[in-house]
Amino acid sequence: MKRLSIIVPVYNMAGDNKLSFCMDSLIGQTLSKTEYEIIAVDDASTDESYSILEAYRDKYNEEYPGLIKVLSHDSNKKQGGARNTGLKNATGEFVGFVDSDDWASPDMYEKLIRRADETAADMVGCDYTLVTEHTFKEGNTVKNNTLEQTGLLDEDRHKLLFIRPGSMVIKIYRRFVIEENSLSFPEDMLYEDLSAGSIWSVFFRHFEKVEEPLYYYYQHEASTVHKVDEERFGYRKRAMEILCEECRSRGISDTYAKELEYRFTELYYINTLFSYMAESRHKKLNFIRELKRGVLERFPEFRTNKYYMEYTKPEEKSFIDIHLKSDIYFYVMYEIKHFIWNIRK
Repeated sequence: MKRLSIIVPVYNMAGDNKLSFCMDSLIGQTLSKTEYEIIAVDDASTDESYSILEAYRDKYNEEYPGLIKVLSHDSNKKQGGARNTGLKNATGEFVGFVDSDDWASPDMYEKLIRRADETAADMVGCDYTLVTEHTFKEGNTVKNNTLEQTGLLDEDRHKLLFIRPGSMVIKIYRRFVIEENSLSFPEDMLYEDLSAGSIWSVFFRHFEKVEEPLYYYYQHEASTVHKVDEERFGYRKRAMEILCEECRSRGISDTYAKELEYRFTELYYINTLFSYMAESRHKKLNFIRELKRGVLERFPEFRTNKYYMEYTKPEEKSFIDIHLKSDIYFYVMYEIKHFIWNIRK
């Protein structure tokens, strides 16, 4: 058995050296080449991504048999589908995920595996750094998870991880926990990790963290987070609906009732509402009306949630109060506020 399987979903990443830089960073890991495998899953790319992956496999597998597995889809299943295909073919004791336009520091996985060995943790994470060019020079560091979430996971720590699971690409997960609990990702949609991250965190028993930014998150215009349209906001809403469905089907809705309420409210409603209003060029009153209806149907008393009261910003609370009273009044007041903010800026 390998120590680690690194799963890389790939879709149209041939341009601008993105896929090659990612693959080079994984091949360059300080772990022994016999200790890990790279499972690259081409998700029906229409560019040269699959040919690039084949070239890497042919180049390195002769010297290091089994280092690179290249799999492919006939139809596009998006990142969740590609990750699931990778999981079905993984043999590692641990599993990690890398987006194909990002990359890992050379010692990332050696440090995460070492921490797991030292502590017997079944999940280990780190921080990431934001960069705008292909470099190993650190940019702005984003802290993922807190020390209060680490250690043996009692109910309080599990609840903290449920509402703030952090990114999944900066973690390694013990594979038998994934298989034992039939953990996977939603397919045919974006933002699949928004639901998966919370669900997965419930089933691990010991979380540790390396306090370093070992993952490089590439900021570019083609990135999912930089594209704004109703379909993408719809995927975010769907991710939260799946989270509710999963919690019900797994019998954990009651245990994590307040955490589920806040996680849903924050991502389905609050973040989507304000992102839509700030970033969308063609705003529709119907869309913000549907957001309100969706959150109130599931969690009509969300404003009494302790996490909402603690974490939601005062200005957001004020606008939410307005929105719950009147869609039109909220729309007008927000547009005025945004207009004034732009003038001052």
